[in-house]
Amino acid sequence: MGGARMLGASLAALGLMTLTGMTQEAAKTPPAPAPAAAKVGPQPVEAFAALPEFERPALSPDGTRIAGKRALNGKQYLMVAPLLKDHGKPALAALSDKVDVNWWRWVNDEWLIVGLGSQDTIQGEDYYVTRLIGIRADMQKMVKIDWDNSGFRADEVLWTAQDGTPRILFAKQTGIYSMADVYPSVFEADVSTGRVKRIANGQTDVWDWYADGQGQLRMGVRYSDETRKQSILYRQSNAESFRTIARADGRKAESVLIPSVFRTDGTALAIDDSDGYDALYEVSLPDLKLGRKLSTVTGYDIDGIIRNPAGNDISAIRYTDQSYHDAWTDPHIKEIQEALDKSVAPRRAEIVSWNTARTRFLVTVGSPSSAGALYYWDTDYGNMQFLSWTNPQLKGQRLSPVRTVRYPARDGTVIEAVLTLPRGHGTKNLPLIVMPHGGPFARDAESWDWWSQYLAELGYAVIQPNYRGSSGYGTAFAKKGEGEWGLKMQDDLDDAVAWAAKEGIADPKRACMVGASYGGYAAMRAAQRNSALYRCAVSYAGVSDLAAMKRYDSQFLFGKTRSDWLKKQAPDYHAVSPRFGAADMAIPLLIVHGKADKRVPVNQSRMMVAALKAAGKPVNYIEQPLADHHFTRAEDRLEFLKAMAAFLAQHNPA
Repeated sequence: MGGARMLGASLAALGLMTLTGMTQEAAKTPPAPAPAAAKVGPQPVEAFAALPEFERPALSPDGTRIAGKRALNGKQYLMVAPLLKDHGKPALAALSDKVDVNWWRWVNDEWLIVGLGSQDTIQGEDYYVTRLIGIRADMQKMVKIDWDNSGFRADEVLWTAQDGTPRILFAKQTGIYSMADVYPSVFEADVSTGRVKRIANGQTDVWDWYADGQGQLRMGVRYSDETRKQSILYRQSNAESFRTIARADGRKAESVLIPSVFRTDGTALAIDDSDGYDALYEVSLPDLKLGRKLSTVTGYDIDGIIRNPAGNDISAIRYTDQSYHDAWTDPHIKEIQEALDKSVAPRRAEIVSWNTARTRFLVTVGSPSSAGALYYWDTDYGNMQFLSWTNPQLKGQRLSPVRTVRYPARDGTVIEAVLTLPRGHGTKNLPLIVMPHGGPFARDAESWDWWSQYLAELGYAVIQPNYRGSSGYGTAFAKKGEGEWGLKMQDDLDDAVAWAAKEGIADPKRACMVGASYGGYAAMRAAQRNSALYRCAVSYAGVSDLAAMKRYDSQFLFGKTRSDWLKKQAPDYHAVSPRFGAADMAIPLLIVHGKADKRVPVNQSRMMVAALKAAGKPVNYIEQPLADHHFTRAEDRLEFLKAMAAFLAQHNPA
């Protein structure tokens, strides 16, 4: 048996429809002037719960069409629409609640490749299954890419052709019952026909394959979850056999350097943290020796790179300091970015997609206080053309101001945080929401955030600390979080309250903690550990029992490695799991969880609620039957925001 059955129904789930209400040509409108700090009336909760009008918009290679998720009446659709006259009609594919559309990309001007995922039950066990589907730009034809001969994971695209043909290289498992089929093989596929041919057979413990810009399969990464050993298989071209060029033992804290880009001169580019921060370096092959450092960011890790059109070098280095940036190395686009920045200041312009020739661009213009808009810019014509508001209800309105602050934790560690102050409520003695991010290896920065802006609209100051263990601040800062789940990481959150009170911003007697995922865990932990500091806590999709979370994670690929990592973060699961401290919780709790959550299972909240009830503690619990981990449905956002507002009004009124 090749693979999972459930996704076989997804073609029917992706029902086709044509959208006729969208203009055939982008309105030729220059960017609106920067929103003034004019007084605007209170905004309704529905405005903040609305899904983004476009999600991850992508230009076709010729720059005449746009593809992306489109929100209509609170639902999401996969959409392809022309940007110019005589380039077809807009079309939509309705998205099923049971099938995730995880990503999409153009292969040529007529075809897209789309990654689908869904939960499936096989022999009584739940698995997440992924597949590839080719979709013609007019959405009148969809092609399954070898679904019948696929295992759990079959959606990893390694390369797309640059010659206009609809060809890709992709890696997939070919079955689920034989280990020979579980290790992914590499195939070439024509997405317009679904025909595939095998390029390389799967090899024991090789889970990831890498190709160069010419479509040559160059590298495989071998990793054993049993031994924690890793190695790199490498070859110069498809004509050669693979050979091992590097080895590492994870149990000795060793790692291998994995190139990101293969250059035509025989060198490569790779991200390495040998100077304490993730940075981009030139690398020699096959010895993987570090050469010249290419990134110039100081004090922060880089986030990644943007490849050049040929895929054999870079065009930009991505990083986040107080906000997100693309540091363009392509002089043409660097000049364009500088012109954009100058023309839209104090707002920010981000180039989010471009055609192959890099003469046509999609640009978002907004700010942390304004949801902003999406524009199309054909550089041959000068002015940008307005496409859509990110949030049509809020449009370009400037709401609550956002800035980055720094404060010392009790042990002297400097914590960077994002502070949002409620417009029209002054800047002193405000009720405070501490809102830790999820991850926890993630971070917050100055950007539009519908959740924190809604809380500010209600009258709360919102502080989002990048506590120790957060990403982006270098290796040493990340290591400070090891062993500190619910301990010093929690102290960093509590110390935000002390800082805000000392600055006169917050009333320390009116503080609550609100968060999702790890942030939800932190909110429950705050109720257990610091009931005297907070008046209430709100957890969305939070983890309450770390041992149970470990068992859940163990069913996935690299389960033992994930267990190693979790044990390093919290050596004593029981001591820092909120579920076992229910009797100590002396503040009101609102717990919300989606039944369809695949990242943190809903049982994490169910167990917490049961423990609170057994301890005789009050708890407000809402289980959303169709909600996932990422708030992808407007209905779920709205229900949550309304419940949170009512809960806060009762226990910590603004």
